[in-house]
Amino acid sequence: MANHKSSVKRNRQEEKRKVHNKYYSKTTRNAVKKLRNTTEKEAADELVPKVSSMLDKLAKKKIIHPNKAANIKSKLARQANSIAAK
Repeated sequence: MANHKSSVKRNRQEEKRKVHNKYYSKTTRNAVKKLRNTTEKEAADELVPKVSSMLDKLAKKKIIHPNKAANIKSKLARQANSIAAK
């Protein structure tokens, strides 16, 4: 347990950030799943920029690693382009 006022405050802040980060991470994961399950070209073209933006924001805030965001964006873009080929 924390012994100093500053460490008690830090614990409160970390808990608040954890809830905030968890919400945005889960929202982004759901958007990625929705995009992966999309079979229509128009829907995929509409979702790719939105999901990419969400991933960039998570990477900017250090919620996920920037390379992970880049890898996910790359795979999603490839998958969206393959929908067009079908």
